Amino acid sequence: MIPHWRERFNAQFSEAAYERFLRELEATAGAPIEFRVCETPVFIPAELLAEMQQAASEIIAQLRAPAYRAASDRAIPAEFRAPGEGNHPTFIQVDFAVTRNAQGNLTPKLIELQGCASLHAFQFILAQTYQRHYELHGLNYLFNGLMDESYLALLRRTVLGTHAPEQVVLMEIEPEQQKTRPDFLLTEKLLGVATVAVSDVIKHGPRLIYRREGREIEIRRLYNRVIVDELVRKGVRPVFDFRDELEVEWAGHPNWFFRLSKFSLPFLNHPAVPRAWFVDQLAEYPERLDQFVLKPLFSFAGSGVKVNITRADLDAIPATERAHYLLQEKITYAPVIATPDDPSKLEVRMMFLWPDEAAEPIATMPLLRLSKGEMLGVDFNKNKVWVGASAGFFEAG
Repeated sequence: MIPHWRERFNAQFSEAAYERFLRELEATAGAPIEFRVCETPVFIPAELLAEMQQAASEIIAQLRAPAYRAASDRAIPAEFRAPGEGNHPTFIQVDFAVTRNAQGNLTPKLIELQGCASLHAFQFILAQTYQRHYELHGLNYLFNGLMDESYLALLRRTVLGTHAPEQVVLMEIEPEQQKTRPDFLLTEKLLGVATVAVSDVIKHGPRLIYRREGREIEIRRLYNRVIVDELVRKGVRPVFDFRDELEVEWAGHPNWFFRLSKFSLPFLNHPAVPRAWFVDQLAEYPERLDQFVLKPLFSFAGSGVKVNITRADLDAIPATERAHYLLQEKITYAPVIATPDDPSKLEVRMMFLWPDEAAEPIATMPLLRLSKGEMLGVDFNKNKVWVGASAGFFEAG
């Protein structure tokens, strides 16, 4: 997208170099990477990046309003409403599709919001590995003047709070089976935080315990990576109840997973936000349903999304479930990344950390995904190249 960097990278690219890059990345992570990592990084123009940062900040500001906080209470299922959520989320992810406007200029459109943690360790290492392996000197991958050490200090402060690493755990469902396991291993390497399965956490009264090397260690803070949808789908039952009054802090409180989500879209008023309605609030359906997608409010890894919908699809949703579905204006991704065959489409996640004591969330880095299919999921990109997870680079300015 920055033409001279794109031309240089494509001209020098080789499959052998890409294979060496992947081996280096896996060696650093300490585990096989089971999701596709793209052949190329992305070179983001400064003006597009600035527009994304501004849009993300303005969207977050709307969601900080007391009226939205009150309205989003109904997004949290009663059985997962945990006490002690605090005044703000610890992590915010704002996902934008890169599109073209009527004038042909690149512009971001909001795809989704998330109030939970992302790949904060892996993405950092991915960007470092791209930069080192492909000698991308003079380019940045961290926002707000952050350098490698100051980013790690910010991440450490956000995840650990005021506690020793030993008393903080990364809690996940079946972590050994997750495709995001490289991020868990890198989190332990960078922060000293152990990964513990939610089913292995022990409850002693209001305290939580984990076992390590024959010792029982009190957990003072949970780096929460549990996605409730997956917890329900897999039928995993922790020994503690999310509603319990526990003597533990949350880095990634579960309530924010629901408050900042697809549920937020109908409440937003911003040029970068597509039109969206809860299905139960539609007095009548839009005339051009081909311009909309149907999404369940909460679903694991994008399951349940319908791209080509009909009136019959909407009519088939039971009355008791209609409030749990969103009709959202369809976004057309622009093919913007030149590759050896078809150009790739791009989605950019603006990643924010919000330490307990900070007054504002802090934008840290972009996480990128490239696609050539109808959607960004794996099923839509089988047998395609120059797609998958990537890192974003921009020129210092």
